[in-house]
Amino acid sequence: MPAQAHTKAAEHHETAAKAHRLAAEHHVKNDHVKGNEHSTYAQTHSKSAREHSEQAHTKSAAKK
Repeated sequence: MPAQAHTKAAEHHETAAKAHRLAAEHHVKNDHVKGNEHSTYAQTHSKSAREHSEQAHTKSAAKK
């Protein structure tokens, strides 16, 4: 279902965005270890978001 694929992509985008914000907060506080952990987590979810977005796009295009 295209709607489910889009929802899953959106969830990963939101999770990545939250992790990016947390990373930024930690880096501002000079807590670079935690900042790097959150950056890595954000990157993982960003990659998943991209993959799910591509799948959603493919499924949506196939429905036309």
